[in-house]
Amino acid sequence: MILNADTKIAAIIKEHPDALEAIIRISPKFEKLRNPLLRKLMAGRTTIGMATKIGGCSTTAFYEQLKPLGFKMDTITIPVAEEKKEVPDFMLNLKKEQIVELDVRPVIASGKDPLSIITEKVKTIKAGAVLKIINIFEPIPLMRLLEKQGFLVYADVIHDNLVETYFFKKSETGETIATPNADVTAGWEDALQHYGDKIKIIDVRQLEMPLPMHTILEDLDTLPNDTALFVYHKRVPVFLLPELAERNFDYRIREISDGEVRLLIFKA
Repeated sequence: MILNADTKIAAIIKEHPDALEAIIRISPKFEKLRNPLLRKLMAGRTTIGMATKIGGCSTTAFYEQLKPLGFKMDTITIPVAEEKKEVPDFMLNLKKEQIVELDVRPVIASGKDPLSIITEKVKTIKAGAVLKIINIFEPIPLMRLLEKQGFLVYADVIHDNLVETYFFKKSETGETIATPNADVTAGWEDALQHYGDKIKIIDVRQLEMPLPMHTILEDLDTLPNDTALFVYHKRVPVFLLPELAERNFDYRIREISDGEVRLLIFKA
């Protein structure tokens, strides 16, 4: 396989069984690739050129590690320039007094979910103001949800572990983040009995965000129509619910205790 700066990390790993360990040796920041879920999320969209910026290394370091595995190096090809996101108008004229800043990194580092803090802060944002969330990843579910509620959204990836996401409230809509209604919290036993032994079980309680949502959606992509997905979760995944509706899935929720939630997800 001939490599250049535009070669995807996923393609390299697929090509040779020892390539993963070779890449991890290049930089401590590549240790994340050991996690199968993170590897699937990151490697498929990350090129060698992009990885050098994340790992603080050079393309030569990749070539030196991968050459003994039989990879050939193309140092002539010029890497394709990364596509830059268009900065929306509200960011160009943003003033300091408009910004309400919320840094959720300490909350995540403590092992807690910042959801309740975020939802409460969203309620305080007035028309013309911007909620700036400082995070370690791009909060795509939250971005999609607030866009539907009339917010303008822009995410600025500063580096691998720092993302600043801006939510501009255009008008007072009175909308709030959706919460489960009685229809989905009731009927648990009926739904469970309906599917019988045709249930796939997964446990996302030990996964760090945003992996629980990604894991659930990944399993739903291959879930047979006559099968339900049974999920052990730590909390009601509020940002997942509108995504399920868009994908034509129904669900039932059972809250066992604080920190113990069960979900049953199936085709609507």
